[in-house]
Amino acid sequence: MLTPKESKHIELECINCRTRIPLTKTVDGCPKCGENILEARYDLTLINVQEWLKAIKKRGRSLWRYFEVLPLYDPANIVSLGEGGTPLIKSRALASMLGLKHLYIKDERQGPTASFKDRQATVAISAMKEIGVESVVVASTGNVAIAYAAYGARAGIKLWGFFPSLAPSEKMREAAVYGAEVIKITGTYDQTKEIAARFAKRQGIFLDRGIKSVAAIEAMKTMSYEIAEQLGDDLEDGKRWRSPDWFIQGVSGGMGPIGVGKGFREMFHFGLVDKMPALGMIQSTGCAPMVEAFKRGQRIATPVDDPQTIIATLATGNPGRAYELLYDYVKKYGGAFASASDEEAFNATRIVARNEGLSVEPATAVAFAGLFKLVQQGVIKPDDVVVLNCSGHTMPVESQILGDQWQRSVDLSERTHVPVPPQEGLVSAIEQIDSQVRRIVVIEDNADAARLIRRVLQAKGAEVHLAHDGETGLNVVRQVRPDMVITDLMMPNVDGFQVIDTLKADPELQHIPVVVITAKELTAKERARLNSQVDMLLQKGSSIDEEVIENLVGKLD
Repeated sequence: MLTPKESKHIELECINCRTRIPLTKTVDGCPKCGENILEARYDLTLINVQEWLKAIKKRGRSLWRYFEVLPLYDPANIVSLGEGGTPLIKSRALASMLGLKHLYIKDERQGPTASFKDRQATVAISAMKEIGVESVVVASTGNVAIAYAAYGARAGIKLWGFFPSLAPSEKMREAAVYGAEVIKITGTYDQTKEIAARFAKRQGIFLDRGIKSVAAIEAMKTMSYEIAEQLGDDLEDGKRWRSPDWFIQGVSGGMGPIGVGKGFREMFHFGLVDKMPALGMIQSTGCAPMVEAFKRGQRIATPVDDPQTIIATLATGNPGRAYELLYDYVKKYGGAFASASDEEAFNATRIVARNEGLSVEPATAVAFAGLFKLVQQGVIKPDDVVVLNCSGHTMPVESQILGDQWQRSVDLSERTHVPVPPQEGLVSAIEQIDSQVRRIVVIEDNADAARLIRRVLQAKGAEVHLAHDGETGLNVVRQVRPDMVITDLMMPNVDGFQVIDTLKADPELQHIPVVVITAKELTAKERARLNSQVDMLLQKGSSIDEEVIENLVGKLD
């Protein structure tokens, strides 16, 4: 193993001209072409992969279990609070409603300071300790500064944290608790970064350069190592590591997916995985320079000078070179750029909390909202293995992140609903359904989906009867004479089409409203047939919001 300092060899490689230089404190860019993004390279020939895998299995769950491919020579310089090793949670209810078979949530909320930036902090602060840094300047909207302040306190490194005014005051105070010097800037995040850089240069203080920092990319790649190892354990009985088909993340600067992509490239070269995942980058609609540039086929993004999102962590108007790297990755290995509004993110927060028991930060909610769209559009397929980065837990400061304006526009007392694009006849079907529905029969062969639908309907006071196949469902309908029938289409023996035909052919049952919820890709003929028979058609992956289901029963007070 490469734990002795003298046996580990690290170089920095320019992403533009591929010039390699030694890793030192004074490196500020490529000496040949001036490129300011350099990536760490390791002499992988020194690693016996099979022996390395055996050693990893015996180590703790910290991200430092992958020490041999991290930019640190001496393990004595590691500054750790137990970061990494976060769980990979397999979704049940939400996956069922989306029609996905393999949806996983990488729960980064469980880091020491409750965000995935703990990974960046442990590697960056450890590297700073090794090269003798005593003070560091960082520009942040919250999570980075908090993590750096905590790890800096442990290492004896002083932090100067520059925050844009939109950042939640609670996050500034938390950084200050760890001893950081907090400077609030009245301006955008991009302006804050410029002021922080000028301050660092004038004072001669080490500047953390975000995406341009070697440690940042290297830290984020540890997520990919963990995901591949965890998926291997879950999907392949621990026999091998595995790449997902998709990695999804809400992005601002783009450092997370860039690091994850680098990690999978390394593992591919190691022979640990056999493919590269597609990357799904989700931005806030009010600040989506990457999304807009990709739509136009541009490799260079046009900056957004005045971000219109109230989610501060995603308000980077100028992604710079980061977008170019992500653009190149998507063109080579596949992926997508998508956006979601602040309101869609808020809606996703409630969906995820109620269906998965996860309270997530707005940046993660944006990622979920984007996932919903990619599934709805058919970009992500039902059989795809999907991993979403649950990047942080910030419910304690949610009101500040969302702001007063958000609270005025989203009034839970009136159950304001941000609608998803309706299927044919959806709006008219809602209006046609009797508002006094009390007794409902649900015919669904997927147990997870059936339980979710029952829970939502029962919460509204409905009497719900479940059946897990069409034949049983018809018998239940005849027995209880419900006010509504909700049925899937794809079921063994008697399918949903037969159930509907039977109901509509029976004079005593044909008046009962029928709602179809299905993941099936309908042909034009099937859709026309259903439109003439059912009151509502919801396709899993588009109309997943439980409030749509609640609307089916109307006012059950």
